[in-house]
Amino acid sequence: MSDESSPCGESCACNVEEPDEEQHRMWIDYPEDNNCALKSIEKHGAMTLAEVAKRLGISIVRVSQIEKQALKKLSKRIKYDFS
Repeated sequence: MSDESSPCGESCACNVEEPDEEQHRMWIDYPEDNNCALKSIEKHGAMTLAEVAKRLGISIVRVSQIEKQALKKLSKRIKYDFS
């Protein structure tokens, strides 16, 4: 199977042949990037909050909220790991 037609990037852990929302953790409703968040990252690299929001179909504000929550969780985990 060629790289362009594969549903996931090489680093995808789920290895699902046919992507769908329930079985594929990296699935996004964005056919331009083969409906895969990993393909999107491989293809475009770092993206703005607006680009991420477009791919996920949510607002820029919501993407920012999710980013802040993730960074807070990472910060807590790093503090506990070094304690």
